[in-house]
This record gives sequence, structure tokens and C-alpha cells, in this order.
Amino acid sequence: MADRPRLISGLGRNVFFAGLVSLFMDISSEMIYPLLPLFLTGVLGASKTTVGIIEGIAEATALILKVFSGWISDRFGKKKLLMSIGYGISVVSRPVIANASTWFEVLTARFIDRFGKGVRTAPRDAIIADSANSSNMGLAFGFHRSMDTIGAVLGPAAAFALLYFFHDDLRLVFYASAIPGLIAVAVIIFFIKEKKMTKEEIAGVPRLSISSFDGPFRHYMLVVAIFSLGNFADAFLVLQAKNLGVREHLIPVVYLLSNIVYAAASTPMGMLADRIGIRRMVLYGFISYAAVYFLVGMASTTAHIWILFPLYGVYKGMSEGTQKAYLALVAPTERKATAFGVYHTVNGLMLLPASIIAGFLWDKFGASMTFFYGAVMGLLAAFIFSFLRKGKEERV
Repeated sequence: MADRPRLISGLGRNVFFAGLVSLFMDISSEMIYPLLPLFLTGVLGASKTTVGIIEGIAEATALILKVFSGWISDRFGKKKLLMSIGYGISVVSRPVIANASTWFEVLTARFIDRFGKGVRTAPRDAIIADSANSSNMGLAFGFHRSMDTIGAVLGPAAAFALLYFFHDDLRLVFYASAIPGLIAVAVIIFFIKEKKMTKEEIAGVPRLSISSFDGPFRHYMLVVAIFSLGNFADAFLVLQAKNLGVREHLIPVVYLLSNIVYAAASTPMGMLADRIGIRRMVLYGFISYAAVYFLVGMASTTAHIWILFPLYGVYKGMSEGTQKAYLALVAPTERKATAFGVYHTVNGLMLLPASIIAGFLWDKFGASMTFFYGAVMGLLAAFIFSFLRKGKEERV
């Protein structure tokens, strides 16, 4: 049963406040993220392959942990507690990054940050799913992605302002990023209201195994795995912008532009998915990813980057919320958090090799080959997904 009262049309209070939490945490994260590849390569002297390894390990850690946090939250009914702990752990990483003097220390900080993300994400997504139904699932996750991405707009903007007024002091930006993270934790503690699970519901949660899920869910995980193998870290997009001549202090701006489009597109794309079918929107997302990455691989001037980053924002608005909404429709009701955990873990298992492959291709064959590889994997995922049978809960 969805939570009450409803704060905005069609959505419950937990969806609204979970979105607010993500807004503040993404301000914190995105103050750091577009600058980190520059910090690693320009200040600490790391190679592109090292960047790929760090991002791959960091993101894989987060995504692999999500299955365990999801199952634990289903098993013990403590979604809000795990959500609070996860966001709090990530805040701790900010001063660690600010004090780093070697790439290994950055890896440690990224590990701490992504460990926190791994703990919090599946229970948070399950709280959102519990607050929606099949008729507005796309809207709920689209709204959440919009709020998340507004934070991703404000974060680079704040980073740009700090760099401008404090003479490119990257470490100051990293310290300042802890402030919105602390606000996010406070919102969880005071405003998220968890739906209590009955003893019967908790007892009905099976052991942690993908074999306990039905065919449509497992088939979808296969497609996610293939797509994720080509969906490497966004750090390579940042490096491509620098590679094509975008000045360092403008990197947060071009990244911000992408996120503005992403934020603007997420909610209407979620509503459109509810209207035309979430499955169809997921398919369109795979195809749009392939198209954008092919064009990034073909790019040769800074003007191309200023055009393609907003197009990448359109892809993300179309895809990221709807992929989760589709998962919510094919996952069993009593195992939603576990299902989200499995989804994120599959992503994590693929992200490490994806980022290492991307870095290797860049170092050996150049930037274009890296993005062509991503485009091919996106098309392969779209091809396989188009032939999968529909689950019984899906909307056409």
C-alpha cells in the first residue's frame, strides 16, 4: 500500500523526500566527480588505465554490495536504517579525497564512498517502489531521477564557482562537498517514514539466490549484464572533453549542461514511459546510448562535445529511471529490495571489466575505439531485449 499523504500529484511523501535526499547527495557527489579524473591525471599523474581501474573498482564495489543490502532490508525490514548508514558512510569519504596525495588514497576514498552507495541504494529504491503502483511507477522513478539530477546540475555549478573564486583549488571543493551530504542524511532521519513489514512478510523472504526469481526477471538481468559491459564510467566522457580541447575550468560547466538536460528530461520521460510502455522506453534507451557513444567516438572538435553532452543527458533521462521502473514491474512484491540489489550487483560485476576495457582501448587504440565499443554493446543489448518475452506484470 502506498504511503500517505501525497505531496505532489500521483506521488507519495517518501518518493518526494527520497528525491530530496538524492538531490543533496548528488550535489555533494557531482562537486567531486567531474574533477576527479583531472585530479588523478593532472595532479597525481595517473594513467587513463589507472582511472579506469579506480572507477571500475569503486563502482563495482557499490553495485555488488547492493544485493546484500537489498536482501538484508527485505529480511529484517530495516530499509530506512540501511539508507541512513549508507549515506553517512559516503559523507566520510569527502575529507579523505581532499587529503589524498597518491592515486591509491583516491582509490581508498572512492571505495568508502561507493561502499556507502552500495549499502543505501537498494533499500532506497524499494521504499520508492513501495510508494507507487504499476500505473505510476515510471513517474515515481522519473521524478526521483529528476531530483537526483537537479543535484547533479547544482553540484558542478557549485564546483565551478568555488574553482573560479578560489583559484582552481580542487581540494577546497572536495572539502566543501561534505556539507550537502550531511543535509541528505538529516532529511532521511527526520522525514522518511518506512512502511513496517509484518512478521509474515519478513518470514516469506527466501534465501539470497537469483534462482528464486522467475524467467522474465532473469532474462532482463542478462540484458542488463550485456549492456553494462559496455556502459563504462562517465569519467571517460570527461577525459574525451579534455582530449578535444575543453578547458579544465569549463569541464564542470559542460558536465552541468548534460545534467540540466538529464534533470529536465527524467520526469516527462517517466510519464511518457507510463503512457507508451516502460518496456518500449527501455529499448529506446539502449538504442539512444549506442547512437550517442558512436557520435562521441566520431567527435573531433570542442563544438561536438558541447552538443553531445546534452544528448547524453537526453539518453540518461530516457533510460535510467525507466530501467528501474521496468525492474519494479517484473520483480516479486515481497522481494523488491533484493531484486534491486541483484540488478545493481549485475551492473557492478560488469562495470569493473567495462571500465578496464575502456581504459585499455583508449591507451592502445585511442579514444574513438573506446566509445565505438560502448555503442556496439548498447546495440547488442537492444537486439536481445527486443526478443525477450514479456513478464505478466508488464504494461504494453
